[in-house]
Amino acid sequence: MNNSLVTTDYVVFIIYFLVVSGYGYYIYRERKKGEHDAKAFFLAEGTLTWWAIGASLIASNISAEQFIGMSGEGFFLGIAVAAYEWIAAIALIIVAVWFIPVYLKNKIYTMPQFLKTRYNESVALIMAVFWLFLYVFVNLTSILYLGAVAINGLTGGDYLHVIMIGLAVFALVISLGGMKVVAYTDVIQVAVLIFGGLVTTYIALTVVGQKFGVGSNAIAGFNVLMEQAPEHFKMIIPKPTATSTQNEISKYLTFPGLASYVAGIWIINLNYWGCNQYITQRALGADLQTARTGILFAGLLKLLMPVIVMLPGIAAYVLYKGGHLPQLIGGKDGAYSAVLTFLPTGLKGLSVAALTAAIVASLAGKVNSISTIFTLDVYSKYFNKGTNQKDLVFIGRATVFVGMILAVLFTWNDLLGIGGAGGFTFIQKYTGFISPGVFAMFILGMFWKRTTGSAAIAGVLAGFLFSVFFNEFAPKLLGNDTLLYTAYPNGSGAYEIPFHICMGLSFGFTMLIMILISLFGPKINPKAFELDKTMFKVSNSTLVLIVITLLIIAALYIKFW
Repeated sequence: MNNSLVTTDYVVFIIYFLVVSGYGYYIYRERKKGEHDAKAFFLAEGTLTWWAIGASLIASNISAEQFIGMSGEGFFLGIAVAAYEWIAAIALIIVAVWFIPVYLKNKIYTMPQFLKTRYNESVALIMAVFWLFLYVFVNLTSILYLGAVAINGLTGGDYLHVIMIGLAVFALVISLGGMKVVAYTDVIQVAVLIFGGLVTTYIALTVVGQKFGVGSNAIAGFNVLMEQAPEHFKMIIPKPTATSTQNEISKYLTFPGLASYVAGIWIINLNYWGCNQYITQRALGADLQTARTGILFAGLLKLLMPVIVMLPGIAAYVLYKGGHLPQLIGGKDGAYSAVLTFLPTGLKGLSVAALTAAIVASLAGKVNSISTIFTLDVYSKYFNKGTNQKDLVFIGRATVFVGMILAVLFTWNDLLGIGGAGGFTFIQKYTGFISPGVFAMFILGMFWKRTTGSAAIAGVLAGFLFSVFFNEFAPKLLGNDTLLYTAYPNGSGAYEIPFHICMGLSFGFTMLIMILISLFGPKINPKAFELDKTMFKVSNSTLVLIVITLLIIAALYIKFW
């Protein structure tokens, strides 16, 4: 085991850096004639292919919190955490068939624009400001911090701040070229991410095979995982009983069995993939068939992600349990880095390149969305309404730069406590509190004409307040010396309601409040979208992709139920 990189590893990483940077510059030169067109800069309007859209979606989605956080949950929880990825594939089908047609038919380019068109300017401005703060001070900072920590741990030195700056600069180089450069460099990034991730998983499985005396064979190593940790290969976490151990209760709190599939995991995925500028921006500039195919391609790629980000965590657990991994720095979140120490020279550099690709692609995608929302939904509407196309591109680039600087400053000394909470927990905590209200506002706005602007504002506020209540106050009301069906002891002397259940309850009550306010509000809402049934018809090729995806998911759940 070796925690440091050698010359060959650095050469592999430098080659990756030069290829991505060189390709990005080539794409920038190719589109330079449209440089002063704002829609070309922010949306690459009409120029992205389906495979570029799909690859960019995955590259932007998979980052350090998946590699580090989801691998850590694989170490602790097992294959159940793969539900985040496999349910996401179904969510992407729903988005492709029902959400994207609404956006494209109404010429929606940003999520605040959707809210303004459907509700009013107040709703749009409130959410634009909220998303800007969320993306800069939660998403960018968490991606930057977790990425720097992960790579720093692999270098064997103390270069955290240098790596942080390097990641930020690398992402800036890509982001300043606009959405087309971001999307097409994402194709290389996702190729490196998948190839490097699969190599890491393969090596991890062969190491397991070697350590347990069954040979250097990945399949044999996988069989060892299933033999040594059968509880890690169950999709459904059983509900605790009065005799359950604290470890069993903690697993249920993380992923509460069938209750997760009632609402929580659907709200997380549908809100993330269907109501998120960071994600939908890739498809908003394309025609419907291209957008749909790209999104469904991303859904197929999501099925592969647990192999890359979850299996190494289970491998680390089996090695640790068997005494072959004596040290696990940082608890469960150290599982992925621990596995990387087994990689031979050169391959460790490839794995660092894969991790960097995931981090930089996510940073570039996120900061591009920050730039789009600020420039098109705030600056051009409230600061300078007559801004020309050239100036909008300039403001967009300036926003990219400022957003990244702010993220670096807030991440420099881990001001928000990202490291203490753990990456996955940090992101879920600060985005999950608002997801029920935002998703309710979007879903009712799309498909129920009676929904009013007042109901939308009330829904966002109610969703947040209900989330606070169910997460912070309800456990104190329910908790006592007897194990209850809803609140469970979390090992620190307090009771806790599983996060997914909190989201489901918050969403249900928020929907009820929005419906009541709308029913007692104005009888006519002239801004409601007109939905044409032909919008939702799918082509034969789209139907084939949907069926293939659903069959694979069904087979996986039958195997690991």
